[in-house]
Amino acid sequence: MSAFDKYLHGVIVRAMAEAQDDGSETIDAHHLLLSLAADQGSTAQQVLASVGLDRAAVREALDREFEHSLSMVGVSPAAYDLPGPSRASQQPKMGASARLALERSFSSARKKDLRSAHLLLGILQAQIGTVPRALALAGIDQAKLADRVRQTLISQEQ
Repeated sequence: MSAFDKYLHGVIVRAMAEAQDDGSETIDAHHLLLSLAADQGSTAQQVLASVGLDRAAVREALDREFEHSLSMVGVSPAAYDLPGPSRASQQPKMGASARLALERSFSSARKKDLRSAHLLLGILQAQIGTVPRALALAGIDQAKLADRVRQTLISQEQ
């Protein structure tokens, strides 16, 4: 098993724990983003931190996106005493958004050249979904952040 395979396994295990804590039956792209943001010292974590996105800030952005989505259908979490999510009892499976993010990551470089920043780039390349909405609500320009990741990858290759 390569070093990147071990790294990816760790990212997925953390994302699985995030999904379980959310009560989700699937690991989605936003769970992968939370995992990367929590991975102290990785390039992906450093790029996210450079725009103010540590794990807590990503969680806050995702919570804000959830509240915004509810408000779009006329539900205000402040008006109701909504219970928190129940921890998922079963091991979450890989969801479509996470699979697509991983596929985009893997297509961006040869396997031996893959790094954490490639995973982040695969997540940031999504045009629709929870992650783009959460980043927009947090005031993060997703295209600029993706460009920053690309520049970081280029500088690491030199």
